[in-house]
Amino acid sequence: MPAKDNFHDIVRKALIREGWQITHDPYFMRYGDTDFYIDLGAEKILAAEKDGRKIAVEVKTFLADSVTYEFHTALGQFINYRDVLEETEPDRTLYLCVPGEVYRSFFESRFGRLAISKNRLRLIVCNIGKEEIEEWRN
Repeated sequence: MPAKDNFHDIVRKALIREGWQITHDPYFMRYGDTDFYIDLGAEKILAAEKDGRKIAVEVKTFLADSVTYEFHTALGQFINYRDVLEETEPDRTLYLCVPGEVYRSFFESRFGRLAISKNRLRLIVCNIGKEEIEEWRN
């Protein structure tokens, strides 16, 4: 099983504060002979919806010297996880969770916006200092 990212516990707390129930830590999937571990699985029962919402969250800190290089790795994981989830559990939505500073410096850049659009990235922007979710980007 892979190691947790540096701000894994912060994201977990932030989701709980927003009313999400953490159901998996990590969220394990098997597709054929390949195992996958997404950082978190969560559910939220909504009053207006009988079945509620299910999400899976891949947490990335982007602490290395090259944010672009780390993004390439994160994007590859995201695409693989999303494809397997669409096949095995289509009612669960995958999100990539990133720190607010990284979102503003990289994901709001021209290339970041292009990558989000072309690759159908769903993002959770997390404020590390306040341990809260700043925004959901669909």
